[in-house]
Amino acid sequence: MNNILEINNISKIFAENNSLCKAIDNVSLTLTKKEIVCLMGPSGCGKSTVLRIISGLDTADSGIINGDEWISADSLHTAMVFQEHSLFPWLSVAENIGYGLRMKTRFSSEQQVNQKVSQLLALVRMEEFANALPHQLSGGMKQRVAVARALAVEPDILLMDEPFSALDPFSRRELQDEVLNIRYHLDTTFFIVTHNPEEAVYLANRVIILTKRPATVLKEVTIPFSYPRNMVDPEVLDLIQEVTEMITSGRGKAEVN
Repeated sequence: MNNILEINNISKIFAENNSLCKAIDNVSLTLTKKEIVCLMGPSGCGKSTVLRIISGLDTADSGIINGDEWISADSLHTAMVFQEHSLFPWLSVAENIGYGLRMKTRFSSEQQVNQKVSQLLALVRMEEFANALPHQLSGGMKQRVAVARALAVEPDILLMDEPFSALDPFSRRELQDEVLNIRYHLDTTFFIVTHNPEEAVYLANRVIILTKRPATVLKEVTIPFSYPRNMVDPEVLDLIQEVTEMITSGRGKAEVN
């Protein structure tokens, strides 16, 4: 299987309280086309830092990412969805989704932009709210729009930093199913930071678990279950428990590649 992203031994050091603190230490991982990978680890271990480096919003102090030829803050290879939706409150749903298309100038005409926006509205099932403003939407609907806006520039990898953590359980599961639906229809790879082992096992093909700071890769767990996943299956519940134990104690029995 061809890798679309290869990270080799990246490290990052921050200045904190007049001293230097290593956030991540020789992190290596790969992503392949059209897979979902969840990144987990103790709180504050550097998961978001890894995403920011991949997106080009931050830089590693050492290590290599795909030869570093594609990483920049204005790259179309990646797009980011944050915990907060960050929609422009004065723009409609359709205008928010189309904003990146107009800024990146990938499409040569307004007709092409509108056509792409219509496709994305249908993909995230928000057609009837195309003209609504963000304050008229629920939290889950705002995140749907944020996902559609990120997908508009057709990234190879959609980076998601705790995208559903602020939602109620019902909306959270709806958005998780939205990710699975998008993965079915598009070739996009998803790289998702989450603190929720159940969410990781529900969504991911693989789960990468980081150690506490300075973070390095502790385990890479392949999820063996097909979609849709039965979350009350004893084997699924056992794997959720094992992933939880890996994060909290660094031990676990799940098979590691």
